[in-house]
Amino acid sequence: MDDRNLMQNLLLLEKGCCDLYMHGAVESATKNVQTAFNGAYEDSLSMQGEIFSKMTDKGWYNPKPVEQQKIDTLKQQFSAMN
Repeated sequence: MDDRNLMQNLLLLEKGCCDLYMHGAVESATKNVQTAFNGAYEDSLSMQGEIFSKMTDKGWYNPKPVEQQKIDTLKQQFSAMN
């Protein structure tokens, strides 16, 4: 396994952790539990951001830009729902 594959796996794991922590916070029965999940979520988001930045710096993760027209269309669709 090379460095790129290792970083891709770390990024996927961190994204999964973010998802679990977010759901944990939403489903928390007490404020203390929710606070603990929120803290873990914030830490995990930070780690995910660092991994993403390192991968982007190395050219291993290159998200494609979205055309402004597609963004505008989605905005219109969602604003029509309100």
